[in-house]
Amino acid sequence: FLGAARNIEEGGSLTIIATCLVDTGSRLDDVVYEEFKGTGNMELILSRKLQERRIFPAVDIERSSTRREDLLLGPDLLQRVWLMRRMYIQMISAQPQGAGMDQSVATEAIVTRLDRARNNQEFLENLGRDA
Repeated sequence: FLGAARNIEEGGSLTIIATCLVDTGSRLDDVVYEEFKGTGNMELILSRKLQERRIFPAVDIERSSTRREDLLLGPDLLQRVWLMRRMYIQMISAQPQGAGMDQSVATEAIVTRLDRARNNQEFLENLGRDA
């Protein structure tokens, strides 16, 4: 199963959606995760801390990513996404360079702004403006 994404005769593609439980202390879980990670092109990492605070979606913004987002997004939108990530890192970075916010507080601030926007494009266009 895990090797199937690499072994398609005559080209084509195969989509595999997988979930892995990590940080369990099990070496086998770590091996399975690393195998998926090596073949995947997108990782969505969920945060237990956010989930426990009932902040949804409980996405770990800092650790989640897409390998080739430049193939999915136009240049202007891609720059806005990168700006959002830089702003988030600045929010959670230690002072004096950053705001020193807790990850859950920073994520909640972003989710609140997302809720106020009509769509993702409006959210991204309004980045950097007063909240």
